[in-house]
Amino acid sequence: MTDSTPLDLKAGVPLEHIADGAMLSGQIDGDDALLLRQGDAFYAIGAQCTHYHAALADGLICGHVLHCPMHHSQFDIRDGSALCAPALDDLPTWRTEQVGGRVFARERIVAAPRSRRNAPLDNVVIVGGGGAGLAAAEKLRREGYEGRLTMLSADVDPPYDRPNLSKDFLAGTAEADWMPLKPDEWYREQRIDLRLNTRVEAIDVAARQVHVAGGQGLTFGALLLATGADAVQLAVPGAAAGQVLSLRNFADSRAIVARAASAHSALVIGASFIGLEVAASLRGRGLEVHVVAPDAVPMLRVLGPEVGEFVRELHASHGVTFHLSTTVTRVDGKRASLADGTVIEADLIVAGVGVRPSIVLAEQAGLAVDRGVSVDAYLQTSAPGIFAAGDIARWPDSHSGERIRVEHWALAQRQGQVAALNMLGRRQPFDISPFFWSQHYDVAIQYVGHAERWDAIEIDGSLSARDCSVAYRQGDRELAVVTIGRDLASLRAERELETSVAPG
Repeated sequence: MTDSTPLDLKAGVPLEHIADGAMLSGQIDGDDALLLRQGDAFYAIGAQCTHYHAALADGLICGHVLHCPMHHSQFDIRDGSALCAPALDDLPTWRTEQVGGRVFARERIVAAPRSRRNAPLDNVVIVGGGGAGLAAAEKLRREGYEGRLTMLSADVDPPYDRPNLSKDFLAGTAEADWMPLKPDEWYREQRIDLRLNTRVEAIDVAARQVHVAGGQGLTFGALLLATGADAVQLAVPGAAAGQVLSLRNFADSRAIVARAASAHSALVIGASFIGLEVAASLRGRGLEVHVVAPDAVPMLRVLGPEVGEFVRELHASHGVTFHLSTTVTRVDGKRASLADGTVIEADLIVAGVGVRPSIVLAEQAGLAVDRGVSVDAYLQTSAPGIFAAGDIARWPDSHSGERIRVEHWALAQRQGQVAALNMLGRRQPFDISPFFWSQHYDVAIQYVGHAERWDAIEIDGSLSARDCSVAYRQGDRELAVVTIGRDLASLRAERELETSVAPG
């Protein structure tokens, strides 16, 4: 056997070769697998996360939970079940056996049908076809809810992988058929009535009904509002109708791709995460890219000056030209004039200047709102049986001690999952620490926690070497951690933040 030959786990491994709490990589009948040990118990599971196929051997084991190093999905090592988004599919598992001082991975286990529970409700309606809504629907079925389940989505596309709208799909490295979170047949198999291009006009809280444009009211036993956020539409003097594009949904990304096909230069207005991911993707397509933003440093209010400057230098090294501390004042054809007197020629203009939570339905229904839809620790709104998740939800965060609203993809999915559990009466508080990732060329930035303000930034390692952990602190409390090139450190920081509670 050479060093490059995968370890055959089916042929058996000496017990002393795998320590308690350790993972051993190998193959079972040609499939990549992990052999894990917990005391005297051994488990064999798939080696790649079911989300983006990250190597789980580089992850973190906490008890019986394996945390993915890339996007922090969680799996139960005992049966491979997906516990926490963004992974929604289980890992394959194999039976293990100990014989003569060796442990063997045997035949693959066929998952048994999930036990069904009598749910204390019927007629669940989900308003929204994004990550939160899809994750909630999947969780309801996973947990045994068998009643009617309807998803009402204003989008023309089934739920898709929103982060890749500005990343791989826009860059041309992911095909369109890779984007759906679930295939069409999954909705039929799970008996989910997914209605696309459907707009909800009103919610009658007293009558427990949702009114759809052009249709009859739908009665609900429980309702999830997961309407997400809308891109801020930037009005630029002189710009023709539709000339300044934004990026929020799949159709937006397809429109940018179509324009980019014949473009040579692009202007990105805004140095947000979305704006800079768009810049990186367009550079990947070979376009000349200019970024205009009013701040002196990109993402200063989110990442601070040091990390913000690192991001600027990273993009500049890939050929992006920045025009900072200025704004676009007028567009005349392909000529964009800036407040500092600069004129930019651009075939394509994309604005990434933020989003606004879609809370009109909640406001009109009389639900409590506060720069978002106000929910309690269980993600329930001011009306019993009506929940909110994702970009619209403002919840009491036990870690910061504040009510916060966060626009992160994985967080929206996780809130959808917890809301689903609480629809089923589980009374599970949402105490998960926010997490997001951002991809810029070959550099991934991971962020755990939530820091709207801080009084100290501590950098361990080197930003320029792309190997560091950056802690955002207020007093003696750590509020958030950014990591570059330290996936395991990000997982450990997430665990530490989730066990912390705000004082008093």
